[in-house]
Amino acid sequence: MLRALRHDYEQHGVASYSHVGFAKMVNLFGPDANRFVLLDKDRIFSARKPWMLIMGRIFPNGLLLMDGQEHKTNRKIMHTAFTRPALRGYAERMNPMVAEGIASWDRDGSEVLAFHLLKQLTLGIAARVFVGAELGPETTRMNGAFEHLVAASMSQIRLPIPGLEFQRGLKARRFMVDYFRRMISDKRGGDSPDIFSRLTRTVTEDGERFEDQQIIDHMSFLMMAAHDTTTSTLSSMMYELAKHPEWQESVREECIAYGADELAFDDLDRFEITGRVMKETLRRYPPLPVIPRIAQEEVEFEGYRIPKGSMCVVSPIFTHYMSEWWTNPEDFDPDRFSQERAEDQRHSHSWIPFGGGPHMCIGLRFAETQVKLIMHHLTRRFRWSIAEGYEMPVQQAPISKPMDGLPIRLARVK
Repeated sequence: MLRALRHDYEQHGVASYSHVGFAKMVNLFGPDANRFVLLDKDRIFSARKPWMLIMGRIFPNGLLLMDGQEHKTNRKIMHTAFTRPALRGYAERMNPMVAEGIASWDRDGSEVLAFHLLKQLTLGIAARVFVGAELGPETTRMNGAFEHLVAASMSQIRLPIPGLEFQRGLKARRFMVDYFRRMISDKRGGDSPDIFSRLTRTVTEDGERFEDQQIIDHMSFLMMAAHDTTTSTLSSMMYELAKHPEWQESVREECIAYGADELAFDDLDRFEITGRVMKETLRRYPPLPVIPRIAQEEVEFEGYRIPKGSMCVVSPIFTHYMSEWWTNPEDFDPDRFSQERAEDQRHSHSWIPFGGGPHMCIGLRFAETQVKLIMHHLTRRFRWSIAEGYEMPVQQAPISKPMDGLPIRLARVK
């Protein structure tokens, strides 16, 4: 994908035109284009229309699939689940979950598939923190359901034909809808601190609250986004830290120096090295490599015409590798995010792994919390390595992940 985007940029400049079927497509390149499309000051671009084409039958009415006032209202209600006090509570609950989950990996000296271990761990966390559910047969079914949902969202044959991935995705959606619907009444009447419960009980100062179906749709999408994107980032971090053991040791030393088994939410910013490694990983492997919009009116960008109705795409992965903005962008170099260099501050939209503008990921602080907690527990318990010469094969769509599960070798820290 990156190679094709670079070719288009070199051939055509900041805008290139193509057709996908009967649809017009415009790729826009660079930080200025990202800011123009994502901030969308004149409300020209729709996020709902392209995402509905991609995943509308699988994840209808998720926050990502909304525009305008509907998006603003839903985001305002949902924000109550991601306030600082709420995040502090989630961190307290996650610490023992992470410690227990990573302890179960104890296969000293053996090779494991890191992606699958991380996915199981993050799904278990999501089940407890988001839903208040314990691991069990239904959670195992939930894991399979989300696999089918994500695969179906990118299916080329979108017909309910038995045996095909789109039909499996529709069946998985029915399972998730039934699962959440059965729980709503109890959640609304209780006082549980999980995200599901918070969404059932939240009423804004204007009296706005979610209807049952809105809660179901938001929970389906949030559960997918929460564990799939975090698993993507953690897998890529483990790969880079295996390739660069000096950075793995630096992260480990920082975590040991903290002097506590559990990482407190209010201390997250103290983990500067872990934070730089995370940011550099997100630069190199943004979970969503491209972000689509549809132009609802004709508009111009730097002299290029964007026709009404065209699919307009900006590319985090392309921008993150632009030598105009990043020093030696092919290198893994977390220090580019240090206060002294601050390469990500050269432009407001040169580093956009969480998107930008009104649709900036609402769960970005939750994701950071989860990544740092897992790395804190993981590095203090294990060292890990990859086979000599190994290069991780990356599937970039719909969400970046290792195609082979990322085989690594774990060794206990002595």
